[in-house]
Amino acid sequence: MEESEEVSGVKEEREELSEVEEEREELSEVKEEREELSEVEEEREELSEVEEESEELSEVKEESEELSEVKESEELSEVKEEIEELSEVKETKNTFLKKTRAKKSFTCTQCGNSFTTKQSLERHMRVHTGEKPYVCHQCGKSFTTKQTLDVHMGVHTGEKPFKCDQCGKDFSQSSHHKLHMRIHTGEKPYKCSHCDKRFSHSSHLKRHERIHTGEKPYKCSHCDKRFIQSADKKTHERIHTGEKPFPCDQCGKSFSNKQTLDVHMMIHTGKSFSNKQTLDVHMMIHTGEKPKSFSQLQHLHTHEKIHTGVREYMCFECEKTFFTAGGLKQHQRIHTGEKPYKCSHCDKRFRHSTSLKTHERIHTGEKPFMCDPCGKSFSVKSHLKQHMKIHAVEKPHHHSLRSR
Repeated sequence: MEESEEVSGVKEEREELSEVEEEREELSEVKEEREELSEVEEEREELSEVEEESEELSEVKEESEELSEVKESEELSEVKEEIEELSEVKETKNTFLKKTRAKKSFTCTQCGNSFTTKQSLERHMRVHTGEKPYVCHQCGKSFTTKQTLDVHMGVHTGEKPFKCDQCGKDFSQSSHHKLHMRIHTGEKPYKCSHCDKRFSHSSHLKRHERIHTGEKPYKCSHCDKRFIQSADKKTHERIHTGEKPFPCDQCGKSFSNKQTLDVHMMIHTGKSFSNKQTLDVHMMIHTGEKPKSFSQLQHLHTHEKIHTGVREYMCFECEKTFFTAGGLKQHQRIHTGEKPYKCSHCDKRFRHSTSLKTHERIHTGEKPFMCDPCGKSFSVKSHLKQHMKIHAVEKPHHHSLRSR
């Protein structure tokens, strides 16, 4: 009986344990299900976040597209406005040109140029007629316009308000000052269309290009001879007219050009030559003797240019003309600043060999020019000439200048 009861108790305990085990298994399954549910929930949340991000990206994309469309629209609008403005400017310009052409009803019968007013045409006609109604009361020079006369008056008043900050030179006109400054800056804005040479003045370029084209626009009014420069034409025409505007202040004789006057003045002042050969060549002018050598012939041709007034070589910087290429080359050193001759005693440099030779006498003490009446010597011939005036006052007869 007792054993049966014990067995029954054990059986009950086993059943209870079995139930507990089943409950544990159920709890474990519930726990697993909960974990699975938790994972599913997390996945749902992640999917929800992804969907939200996707929606945001979609919105951003839409906004970007809208902005792009707005920007393109604005740019198109701006381009359209610019086109409209250009069109208006073009119309305005065309209207202005039409009105200007309509206004220019005064045409020159000589060259065809048109002007808006009768006064402008009358002023222009003076170019053809040569009329110069505005006269300077100081020197009698005439001008075509009052403005040109006003500028000219600065010569007499001495007024020069435009100063070069490089060398201190003063100018009466702003345009002259501007042109002068190109000497310092080296600016040469005008280039020859036939070669690579450049010029600081448009007039120099125009004159230079005539070398290439062969153009000689200035024709003598008395013969068929033509010239590149108006100054050469003017000098030439004096052969026909007999005009001699350069008188000698010693004897009253007149000459057609200044160069011939300078040569004549040597009769009064006395002409000297650097060597006997040059003197011999010069004397052929007076004796009519023919030159015996090529070098003599070249010297003779060069000298004869003084009498004819022909100056073939021109400086394109300042328009000064010269008889020889050597004379032009020496002159151009003023513009370039070149000083090729250096003193052997100091560092001073000179443009001309004669200036160097005169300077070096300061170091050597040489005084080759001596006064005959008093024996005083000088290093420079011009100083001797100045000194001779003292004796000319004391004894008004000729004294020779002797070089020892």
